[in-house]
Amino acid sequence: MTAKEHYANHLGNFYSWMTGDFDTKQNEFLDFLKRQGIYPSTTKIAIDLGAGHGLQTVPLSTIGFKVVAVDFNQQLLDELKGNTKGLSVDVINEDIRRVSQFGHYQPELILCCGDTLAHLESKGEVEQLIKDISATLVKGGKVLLSFRDYSEPLTGNNRFIPVKSDDTRVLTCILDYEENSVTVTDLLHEKTATGWLQKVSAYKKVRLTTTFVTQLLEANSLRIECNVAVNRLITIVAKKD
Repeated sequence: MTAKEHYANHLGNFYSWMTGDFDTKQNEFLDFLKRQGIYPSTTKIAIDLGAGHGLQTVPLSTIGFKVVAVDFNQQLLDELKGNTKGLSVDVINEDIRRVSQFGHYQPELILCCGDTLAHLESKGEVEQLIKDISATLVKGGKVLLSFRDYSEPLTGNNRFIPVKSDDTRVLTCILDYEENSVTVTDLLHEKTATGWLQKVSAYKKVRLTTTFVTQLLEANSLRIECNVAVNRLITIVAKKD
């Protein structure tokens, strides 16, 4: 199953629940932007690739960016529209691999957060996306990426990761490592009127490492300014020279 199919048939139905309280999460990202000194300065345009329901889009717009929010899942984009009422946001249902078509916006910031980078189908596609991001950014613009480092495989019982639970839902993620990919199985137990119902769906992610991504950025004239772990995600800010 592709990432798009996985979101459309399974994960999109509970993604916003899984990610947690919206206000808390978007405020965390807003604080990160402020700590890194990321504010609109030239074109004031930001492109949010894999925008989901708006955890990055809202704080970017709050600090003055006009945001182009791109995602392939209409359900999440509909949620984003509700979360961004009154804000300067263009919502576009599109594949993030087509970032080059947004060059006319002249973005000074392009971001791809929440492990969306790993949703591509191969390392070659990741390489091409980074190349296209660099070409699409204006000179002096910045890219902001967050992703999971899959360099160390989880084995045995460690492959089973409890993600979130409450009185009506229990979500467990199971990881199976291959040389260049990780198969992710999202196992959801949901309470219904007649008892607990199990829902299962799996898809592959690209097995990214910090070294691989940083080398790609540097090879495409993107100078790394920040490389930190935030909420178990590697978060990198790089500037186009």
